[in-house]
Amino acid sequence: MSELTRALIFGRFQPFHFGHLNVVKWALDDFDELVLLVGMADESHTLLNPFTAGERIWMIREALKAEGVNLSRIITATVPTMSVYVGHAFYIINLVPKVKAIITRNPVIAQVFSDAGLEVISPPEFDRSKYRGSYIRKLMLEDEEWESLVPKTVAEIIHRLDGVDRLRRAASRD
Repeated sequence: MSELTRALIFGRFQPFHFGHLNVVKWALDDFDELVLLVGMADESHTLLNPFTAGERIWMIREALKAEGVNLSRIITATVPTMSVYVGHAFYIINLVPKVKAIITRNPVIAQVFSDAGLEVISPPEFDRSKYRGSYIRKLMLEDEEWESLVPKTVAEIIHRLDGVDRLRRAASRD
């Protein structure tokens, strides 16, 4: 049995948007499997992290299924909030099945995981001016059009969760 090639994509996915989806589809061209690691899994109902880890995994799975992505090629895992340093990178690497590389555009994450021995791959940008969780959450707060920036299934889940009101309540507390 040949060894599968696997890469790690580490993010908060608050919410899962078309930028994330494009990176996943792009990465599946080069890897047999992807590990999508949901960070800050112990935080929710805040301005920065409005959705729970379980809700984010639900969004990811439904978006990928709707796009026809074979979910047998996707592994999801969670990690609590932690500072970023090489010791925690080793901890994270041991939380997930063996990975060859990490796919990230974050220079701090790239350095820490490189120091821990992973190959670092920088994905294409896929229009980061609009495909950013912080921008999408800002649009949600301002009652602006945001649904077109996320897969339809993600928008449906956010509406089912009353996610916009949740975000507004979090903003009023901060």
